Amino acid sequence: MAAAPARARADYDYLIKLLLIGDSGVGKSCLLLRFSDGSFTTSFITTIGIDFKIRTIELDGKRIKLQIWDTAGQERFRTITTAYYRGAMGILLVYDVTDEASFNNIRNWIRNIEQHASDNVNKILVGNKADMDESKRAVPTSEGQALADEYGIKFFETSAKTNMNVEEVFFSIARDIKQRLADTVSSTEPQSIKINQQDQAANGGQAAQKSACCG
Repeated sequence: MAAAPARARADYDYLIKLLLIGDSGVGKSCLLLRFSDGSFTTSFITTIGIDFKIRTIELDGKRIKLQIWDTAGQERFRTITTAYYRGAMGILLVYDVTDEASFNNIRNWIRNIEQHASDNVNKILVGNKADMDESKRAVPTSEGQALADEYGIKFFETSAKTNMNVEEVFFSIARDIKQRLADTVSSTEPQSIKINQQDQAANGGQAAQKSACCG
């Protein structure tokens, strides 16, 4: 029986795995719920271990299936979440603009990424709860931008409550990952053809030699 066409087997062109990390209480779960379900609640139960949601989006004519993992920020769950770094293609580093400690800890989270994640993982910095009154703000927008610039990553301020920039954050990192994956495919294709041609030439001219020394 003939195999089903690839398009029939999958309803997406790319599967992208994202990871939300940051201190407990910065609003990671609220961001995920807002993006995946379009809802917001103030009575959120603290994430225990890890949870995930899926949303499929359209980007540049391609269907992108986002599998978004929401991690617990507490220290006692840190060992559980490190196992998920390796499979992540993109990581959202989230802090609370009204909580300076959560912002300062971003450097620690980046160190965790450097230790546990793939070298080419995409990162984005997110300052959440930007809807809060300016009198409660502890981290100026300029400081968030400066930290992002230092690490060479994009920066957004968001509000899960008002839906400010939530779509933009996830679409931005998804677009960057899709581009990286497309570039990887296009850069490997010509190389593989070239290698195959070289192999054929080598096999034609050195078959006898190979059988003598490698057989």
